[in-house]
Formats: sequence, structure tokens, C-alpha cells
Amino acid sequence: MRGMHHQHHHDSEPRVTGAVDRRLLSFSFALLLGFMAAEVVFGILASSLALLADAGHMLTDAAALALALVAASLAAKPAGGRWTFGFGRVEILAAQANGLTLALFGVWIVYEAVRRLIDPPEVDAAVVGLVAVAGIAVNLVIVALLSRARRKSLNVRGAYLHIATDLAAFLGTGLAAVLILLTGWNRFDPLASLLVAGLMFAAAWSLLRESGRIFLEGAPESAPPADVGPAIAGHPGVVETHDLHVWTVTDGFPALSAHVLVQPGADCHRIRLELERLLHERFGIDHTTLQVEHVGSARGLEIGRSGPGRRDRRGAAR
Repeated sequence: MRGMHHQHHHDSEPRVTGAVDRRLLSFSFALLLGFMAAEVVFGILASSLALLADAGHMLTDAAALALALVAASLAAKPAGGRWTFGFGRVEILAAQANGLTLALFGVWIVYEAVRRLIDPPEVDAAVVGLVAVAGIAVNLVIVALLSRARRKSLNVRGAYLHIATDLAAFLGTGLAAVLILLTGWNRFDPLASLLVAGLMFAAAWSLLRESGRIFLEGAPESAPPADVGPAIAGHPGVVETHDLHVWTVTDGFPALSAHVLVQPGADCHRIRLELERLLHERFGIDHTTLQVEHVGSARGLEIGRSGPGRRDRRGAAR
């Protein structure tokens, strides 16, 4: 006797939170775009690389918010046709694109900052300081808006990191303006830009690492196979488990498949239900495909001899 079962719980909450996220992203995008245009003008007038770097960063912020908004809209579409998992992974594409833009723009800022450290232009520190104060205020509003969004979504977190690094950039620019007014040393402006670049590289690495893990179908941190395998194999009535796969379909959507061999005479259906409950409670996995059969069946013996990643009932690899 054997059983194969696919479990997948659908929840309306992600759709509701997705709609809220889209509204917050839309308002943040409009606010950011208006301020960015003003910052470009003042950056040129004040000959400030820090301001122009902030404006360029805000351009990537605007693009990040627009991309996040489009991705969130696509992700809300239901699964259908060839897209049996829906379009949730579009949000991961958006997060990866946001990470790449942060990294590339950080490289440009480093290049320009080094050039200006060698030959610093005159900087109108008063104008720079005023714009920085306004930028801090605008970014605080946007950060507050995005803090209300679903930041566990990698897509929203990508947009949030763009804005958070921009807020830090304005703080650095404002400090540089004050120091220039006090000392007259214009190199504080490109030094502030280097600080911004460092923050951008850190945010980019975080986004690229997480999105890369999902694209390579790595197991989520909440469900490492080294823990999941022994948990299944150690369940009462289970002899061993193999062909275990744990991956992430999209952010917040872990999935699992496994072949489970149980003792002769054991209730396959009952054990499968118990394993599904265990996977949900201990590892947060609701999307499971479990093939459960008796160890003495012909198929069980065949796979049991050759299947990779086997674990016996004690959880030991075989």
C-alpha cells in the first residue's frame, strides 16, 4: 500500500497585503519622483557631487519603486495555464534588478568621488545643506510608508533598502555641508559620497544573495534539509526518507517533496497527515508532496536501494 499526496494551502491574506503594498509603493513613487527633479536642479547649481549622487540614487529608487510596483501587480495574478505557480517569482526578479542597480550605481559614485578627492570643485555648502534637510524629511515619510508594507516580501524589502540607503545618504550629505561651512574643506562632499556607496554595496549584497538563493532553489533558512530530514525520519512509524527536496518557489512560499518509507502494516494515510502537520508547525511548510509507502513494497525496495539523500528512522544519512 502506498500513497502520494500534494498539499497546498491558499490564503487570501497575501492578496490583501499585496493591495496595501501597491498603494504604499504608488504614493512613495510619486513623492520620490517630485523631489528627485528638484534635487537635480540644486545639485547642478551647487556643484555638489553628493547631491547629484543622491539624485542619481533617487533615480534608482524611483526605478526600484516602479519595478516593485509592477512586480507586485503581476504577482497578484492567479496561477493558470503554463504558469502553475503563478507570477510570484517576478517579485524576486525585481529584487535582483534592484540589487544590481544599487551595486552599479555604487561603482559610479566611487569613481566620481575619487576623481573629486583628487581635484575638488567649489561646493555651495549652504544650498547642499538645505536640500539635504528637505531630502531627510521626504525620505523619512517614504520610509514610514514602506515600513507599513509587507517587508518580509523580498520585493518590498528591495525598495525599502533603496530608500533607507538614500536617507543615510542625505544624512551624510547634510553632515558634509556643515563641515564644509565650518572648515571650507570641499573634500567632505566626495567623502560623504563614499559613505553612501558603502551603504549601497551592503544593501545590494543582501538583495542579490537572497534572490540568488531563491533562483537556485536553495532551502529557506527556516527549513534546512539537515533538520527536516531527521524530523521526518524520526517520526513514529517511519523507517527512512529519501529524495528529499526543500526549496523556495518565491519569497515566503517554501515547498517540499519527499519519498517516505514506513513500517509494514503502518497506516500510510495517517502518517502522511501527521508529517504534513509536523512540517507546518516546525518548519512553516504548507506546500508539500509526500509519497508514502510500505518499506516492503516492490517500489519501496527499489528506491530504497538507490535513492539519494536517504535517512533512516534515526535521521542518519545512509
